[in-house]
This record gives sequence, structure tokens and C-alpha cells, in this order.
Amino acid sequence: MSPWIDRILSKFPPDLSRLWVACDPDAVLLDEQILAVLRARGFEVMPFEDPVAFRTEFEERYRAAWDQGAAGASAALVLHFRSSEPAELPWDYLHWGRTVRLSLADLFPKLAYNVVRQVEPGNLAVLFEAQEAELHSVRGEGESKDFILEHVYQLTPRSIRNNGDFWRELLRLHFLNRVLPQMFAEHVAAILQGKGLYADQPLAAWFSSKSVLLHVVQDSWYRYLATQGVAGSRVNEPPPPLYVARVEIPFDHPDVRVIIDTLFLDGTLHPMAVHGMPAGLPEWLKAGIVQDPTALQDLVAEGLKGLRVGMPTEASPHRDWSDFAQRYGEVLARFQALDAEQAVALQDSLAATQQLSDERLQAWIAAKHYGDLPSLPVTKGPVMVHHIPRFLARRRAAGETKVALLVFDGLAFDQWVQIRERLVASTTAYQFEENTCFAWLPTVTSVSRQAIFSGLKPREFEDSIERTDKEESLWKTFWQNEGLKLSEVFYRKGLRQVEQLASLEEQLSDNSLKAVGLVIDEVDGRLHKERSKKDVALWVGNWTKTGFVERLFSLLLKQGFHIYLTADHGNVEAVGVGKPNQGVIAETRGERVRVYRSAALVTDSAIAYPATVRLDIAGLPANFMPLFAGGRTAFVATGEQVVVHGGVSVEELLVPFVKVKYVIGN
Repeated sequence: MSPWIDRILSKFPPDLSRLWVACDPDAVLLDEQILAVLRARGFEVMPFEDPVAFRTEFEERYRAAWDQGAAGASAALVLHFRSSEPAELPWDYLHWGRTVRLSLADLFPKLAYNVVRQVEPGNLAVLFEAQEAELHSVRGEGESKDFILEHVYQLTPRSIRNNGDFWRELLRLHFLNRVLPQMFAEHVAAILQGKGLYADQPLAAWFSSKSVLLHVVQDSWYRYLATQGVAGSRVNEPPPPLYVARVEIPFDHPDVRVIIDTLFLDGTLHPMAVHGMPAGLPEWLKAGIVQDPTALQDLVAEGLKGLRVGMPTEASPHRDWSDFAQRYGEVLARFQALDAEQAVALQDSLAATQQLSDERLQAWIAAKHYGDLPSLPVTKGPVMVHHIPRFLARRRAAGETKVALLVFDGLAFDQWVQIRERLVASTTAYQFEENTCFAWLPTVTSVSRQAIFSGLKPREFEDSIERTDKEESLWKTFWQNEGLKLSEVFYRKGLRQVEQLASLEEQLSDNSLKAVGLVIDEVDGRLHKERSKKDVALWVGNWTKTGFVERLFSLLLKQGFHIYLTADHGNVEAVGVGKPNQGVIAETRGERVRVYRSAALVTDSAIAYPATVRLDIAGLPANFMPLFAGGRTAFVATGEQVVVHGGVSVEELLVPFVKVKYVIGN
């Protein structure tokens, strides 16, 4: 165990108290590793966000059992309070509980507090060990930034002396998904530009935004190929918009080309389609070139191999699964673009990747890591879909006065890639900041979409968990609690076609609107009619050609809204194994899961269908017991091929979370 975790857990000696009050303004406790160790010691951490919801859960799951001498849901409960002082808490919690204070200022006394606060929670353990080993005196703000950059991000900008050093370090950071927080990105930019490196370029944006940097790298790659005598057409890329910086990247630098090669294989960068190549062209260039009809097939094959090699395990942090889901979505979108013969040739490789990812993800959930996600902070972005409203509220407080949440029902990440590529090919108006977040299990609309619009865990909307008719009222209630008037909040579902946008635009012309929630349900409505994801991909391609998505983005941006796009769940291909006779389905088309209100019924069905999967999902109502179809199967007629959702797979559980905005200067 690390010294950092030891230091935090020393505040919580076992058997000292059943109820603890953690005053933690910096969310130190809300780290995956710390939560996992606390859980292993019998502690459960519950954020104190909604006093009524907390009181209900505390009384039902803990206090009632404790009063009877039983253990309850866990041996001890930690009330997590995002404040330095507990004065606002109800008296009985303070009377019952033992109060602990945690603060980054106390834990890192030799570093500037306002700088340490910018470090992601997952990096604090490394920083703590470096502080204990290296620091002997207090550092100022600038020195604190240098120290953190060196020891957390392994970046020493003062040692970067030339173009090769610069691109090696910048690409390495993004390859490792170590995007710099804005404060550190600006500090690095100031140092480098002070040396004369790219003095006229937005270096801070390159270090803090992967999407911004990739536009620059992509365009530079095509121009680099031209210098090597290679000509062709851009695959899934339009000519670069004017805002993209035209810089020369030393792709032939040994450290740079290794990273570039991987970015092409995992779908992050797009290759150039060429009809022939000059003699003597270096072998390493070929990863970024589609030379013949089999080249895309080879690219997908290598991408699938890379996914299996770099796949997270049951001990991985949630960020590793998020990164994997994005890479997997890019490769799967390419797979859907193959012709039938090429797809058949790679079907076994794809199936092996899917089986391994399903097994590891289920093991990760069974190890209780999924149960920690609801407690994680949302400052940097939502981890689960029910975090999204709170994240949007923070964005409004930060200056994004008007926010619009677009929920594409049933949209898997690979299908978002299709939509994104269509938009990129047809217009240079938009750019996207792409991430993922976790849907709620079971991955059905009545559970996960309702969580999105309410900002609540499913246990907190138990009375409507099997239907969706309360979404509008839950959405409006959330924003009223955030201080908005009812007239400033808007919700509409059932959006599908271009013809609906005129009336929507008229409704959104009300300048008083501050929070808009829209459900686009065409994808979910369509996927249940198809037998394969290839068919869904063809349909998505045709649907995007109608201009619906492009015009929807346009009308919202013109009205001054900041757009955030997500989905309530994704989808998978599955084969039927028959329909259990007991139980009900949580959602009419949720054939990947059956939900039971009786422990006896779920046990009987699990015995009758031994390939099914039972998982304990924290946050569900106690009498809401899901039974998941195993592997890539579904509870439909034996042998029937379907595209469905509700189960446990990367495609179903990890959904896109994307900010959509105009390009710079537009």
C-alpha cells in the first residue's frame, strides 16, 4: 500500500465508530484506490449531496440495522461532506459520528495549495511520495508547478531545446492520456514560447486538449507525405479549416514515429488513401497510408490486436476503461466500414476481443469498482451519466450560462464515430471534445436515461424506475434546485427527423431558457429493427445524410447554447438463448437483462439459464434484481440474431460524452 493511502486511512481506525463525518473540501477521499481499500476494511463512503436522499438511505440501509445490532449494508459508513467545517450538517450525524478533516493544504504543506488543487485525484499518490522524498522547504507557485510537472507528468519544459524534443514530449503526454490541466498547460507554454518555440501558436491548447492537437497533427501528416512524394486523398478528413495551425512535425524522429504509428492503428489518426507509392518509401510510413483495398482490413486487424494487448484488467482504474472504450469504438467503426468478405476474415479476431473485454469488464464490476463510481467527483467531467446534470450546473457557474444536453438514446461510441466522421466530412463548422462516461446497469432506458435527467441514482427514483414518463419533471426539479425558474428549463423528447427542427427552433427562441434537455430517439428506435450492427451502421450513415444532426447543432449554437451530447446506453449484436418464463423486463426491448422483484425468482432463472450473470449493483433499489444474459446472448427466441442492449459490455456500458462547439473564430 502506498504512503499516500496509509496517510489517509490512518484517519479511519477500524472499530472506532460506525458513522464517520469526513470534512473534505478537496475530495481527497474520493479516489478509486482509497475507496477500494476503505471498502475492503468494511467502510462505505456516501457523498452528502441531497439531505433528503441521504437521510432516506442512511435510515433504511444503516441505522435501522444498527439499532437492531446488525451490520447493515456495511460495518461503517463515511458521510462525505465537501466543506471544511461540518456546521451545516444535521445535529444527529455529528452526535453519532466521528469527525475527520482532510485538506490538500495540510497534506501538501510544502507546495502552493492553489496549484495542488489542479492535480487530478489519481495523481496525488505520486505527488505525495515525491514531496516526502524530494522537498525540504516550501515552494512558491512557479516552483510548485515545475515540481508537479516533473514528478507527476514527467515533463520538464525547461529541458526542451529543439523541435524533436518538443514533439516527443507533447505526443507522449497525449499518448499516455496525460492531458495537462489548464494552469500547467499555460505554465509550460510560457516557458517554451519564452525560448522562441512556436511563439505564434496556441501551445497551451495543444497541451490541454487532445482534440485540438490531433487536428494539427493530422494536417501536418498529410503535408509530410507530400514531401515524401506520396499523393492521395484524405480518409474521413476534409481539407483543414483555416484555424488549424500549419506546422512541420518531425515524423521521422525515432521517438515521434513510434507514437504516431500507434495513433493510426487505434483509429485516433486517419490514414491517407493512395493508389501507388514511390520506391524506397520507409516501412514505418505505411501505418498512415491506405494503399490498396486490403489496407483498411490490415489496419483494423492491427487495431484489434492492439486492443487485446492494451486491455484493462479487473484492477484497472475507471479511466483505463474509458480510454479503452474510445479506442475500441474507433476500431469498431472501421470494422463496420469493411466489405462483407473483409469483415468475415476478421470476425474471429473481433469476437475474441469482445469476449475478453466482456469477461474483464464483468470481473471489474464484480470486484466492486463500478460501485465506487457514483461517489467520484465531477469537477473534471462526469464519470457516470447521473453526474451530468451536476457537471452542467458547474459549467453554468463557470460562465456557460445556457447549456443544452442532447441524449441520443441507444447511441454506442462506434456509432458516434460514424456521426462525427460524417460531420467532419461535410462541414468544417464544428469541433468536438470527446470523452466517455458510464451508463447505469442495467443498461436500459428506464434506468439509465432517467438517471441522466434526474441527476439521481436509480434507488432515488424507485417509484418510476420501470418507465420514463417522469423524466421531464425530474429534469426541471433538478434545475429548480439549482436556482433556475421553471420557465428557464426546457425538455423535449421524440426528436428524429429534420421536419421537427422548425418547431424546436421556435420553442428555443425564448431567450429566457437556460437549461435544455433533448432526447433524440431515432437510433434506439431503429437498432431493434436490425439484425446486425453493420445494418445499423448503414442506417446511421443514411440518417446523418439528412442533415438532422448538423442542423440541430447549428440551431442550438446560434441560440447561444453550449452543447453536450451523450447516450443512456449503447448496443451489441446478440444471439437468442430463449425466453425465461419468470420475471419482467425493465424495458420492453431490454432483451439483454431481466429484472426480478423476488430473490427466489431470480435464483430460479439463474439455475435454469446457467450462462446468465448475476451482479450486485450498488445504487439500485433493494428489490430490483437484474439477471444479465451471458456473453453476447439475449433473452429472445433461440438462434435469433438481434441488436439489443441492457447487458454488461463495453459497447453497452460506456457511452460518449462530447462537447460540441464551433471551430475557433467561427
